[in-house]
Amino acid sequence: MADDKSNAAKYWKANVRLIAGCLVVWAFVSYGCAILFRPLLAGIPVGGTDLGFWFAQQGSILTFIGIIFFYAWKMNKLDKKFGLEE
Repeated sequence: MADDKSNAAKYWKANVRLIAGCLVVWAFVSYGCAILFRPLLAGIPVGGTDLGFWFAQQGSILTFIGIIFFYAWKMNKLDKKFGLEE
């Protein structure tokens, strides 16, 4: 019984660490690149506009979609590690 609780605690700790990492990347791209660092990225042309505008419009969305696939991939590996696969 104690081993199950220890295993569950390790699983959730790894899960929360993964979620926190994904949120940091999302916040950096959404707020950092699109809002805070926009003046610094203004001189870099991408697709007819500057890089800061691109992050605000398309980059954040594409990064978020990438994070979803990354999270699903890592959670499948984590589930297999702890014997919780479907």
